[in-house]
Amino acid sequence: MEQKRIQPLARDAMAYVLAGGRGSRLKELTDRRAKPAVYFGGKARIIDFALSNALNSGIRRIGVATQYKAHSLIRHLQRGWNFFRPERNESFDILPASQRVSETQWYEGTADAVYQNIDIIEDYGVEYMVILAGDHVYKMDYELMLQQHVDSGAQVTIGCLEVPRMEATGFGVMHVDEKDQIIAFVEKPADPPGIPGNPDMALASMGIYVFHTKFLMELLRRDAADPTSSRDFGKDIIPYIVEHGKAVAHRFNQSCVRSDFEREAYWRDVGTIDAYWQANIDLTHITPELDIYDSTWPIWTFAEIKPPAKFVHDDEDRRGSAISSLVSGDCIISGSTLHRSLLFTGVRANSYGRLDGAVVLPNVMIGRHANLKNVVIDRGVIIPEGLVVGEDPELDAKRFRRSENGICLITQPMIDKLEL
Repeated sequence: MEQKRIQPLARDAMAYVLAGGRGSRLKELTDRRAKPAVYFGGKARIIDFALSNALNSGIRRIGVATQYKAHSLIRHLQRGWNFFRPERNESFDILPASQRVSETQWYEGTADAVYQNIDIIEDYGVEYMVILAGDHVYKMDYELMLQQHVDSGAQVTIGCLEVPRMEATGFGVMHVDEKDQIIAFVEKPADPPGIPGNPDMALASMGIYVFHTKFLMELLRRDAADPTSSRDFGKDIIPYIVEHGKAVAHRFNQSCVRSDFEREAYWRDVGTIDAYWQANIDLTHITPELDIYDSTWPIWTFAEIKPPAKFVHDDEDRRGSAISSLVSGDCIISGSTLHRSLLFTGVRANSYGRLDGAVVLPNVMIGRHANLKNVVIDRGVIIPEGLVVGEDPELDAKRFRRSENGICLITQPMIDKLEL
C-alpha cells in the first residue's frame, strides 16, 4: 500500500535560481543590469516569476546565484525579497561568485554556480533541489514536478515545453520513450526528435531540473574533478545522467498555473528586443495570454510606496487618456494620449503627445508633442519635446536601436547624441 504524503514535498526542497545571465540579445537594456533584473509587466522584474513560482509552490528555502552586472538585481532582491524568516525554517540567500570553492573569480558554468555554494546548500539539509533559470516569464507549480520526480524514481526530472518540432532547433531537446524517460539529450539539433505518438512536436528543455540533493552533490563533486568538463548542466550533468542513470521529462502543461482566463500554457523567453516588447504589449489585450491579475498565484516583487496614477486635462487636443494600456503608480498622464502601451512606475507623459505600442520603463520624462510608436524606452530617459519615432524607419535606425520587427529601443545616450 502506497504511503500517503503528510506534507508537501516543497517544504523539504530548496529552489536554486541561476540568475547570472548576460542577456546580450537585449542590447542596451542589459548594459547596466543582468537579464533577470530587466523590468517586466509594469511593476516586476523577470526574475520575480521564478521566485514567485517557488514561493507560491510552498518552497521556503531559496538561493539566487548572481554574476554579471549584478548590482541592480541584488538591490531588487534585498528590497523585495527580504521577508523570509529563519525561525520559520525559511531562508533567502544571494550568492554572487565569491571564490568560495573555485580559485577563479567567476562561476565557470551553471553547474559550477551550484557547486561553489555546496557547503551552504548542505547546511540546510533539504531533501530536494529545484534548479531554475531566472530569466523566463511563466507560472508553474513546482510541487507537481517534485511529486512526479519522487513517484517516477528519477535521478533527474527535467521541465520540458512541447513545441513544434522544427521550432526546437534553438533548444536542448529531449528524445523520450513512451513513458517520458529520456533516452537522449540533444543540444540545438538541426533535426529534432519528435515525441512518441506526436511526431510533429518536440520536447524542449526549460532549464528546470529536480534532483535529490545528495545525488546532485555527488554528481557536482564528480564533475568538478573532471578537467574536461565545461561545468554546465545542459552540456555535462544532464547528458551524463541520461547515459548512466534515469532521467525523466516533466511536461510543462502538467504543472502550468492557469486562471480561468488563460487558455494555453504560457512560457516566454523575452531574450530579444522584439520578444520583450511583444510580451509586455500582450498584457494590454482585453484577455491577455498571461493573467497577472490572478490573486491565487501572485507575482511577488518590490512594492514601492507610490501615489496612484493621475490623468489630467480634458481639452480636445490635450486630454490625459489611456486606451488598452497598463499605467503603474506615480505616473502622470498630463494631456497625453496612450494606446496599447505599458508604463512602469513614475512616468511623466506631457501635453499633446501620443504613445502607441510603447513600453516605458520607470521614471521616464516624455516631453510635449512627442509621438512615439512601437518603442521600448529605458529607465530614466528624458524624451525631448517633439520627438517622433515610428514613422521613418531609416531615420529611426540611424538614431536608435531598431529591431528586425521595427521596434525601437531608446536609451539616454542615444537621446544625448541627437541633433535637435
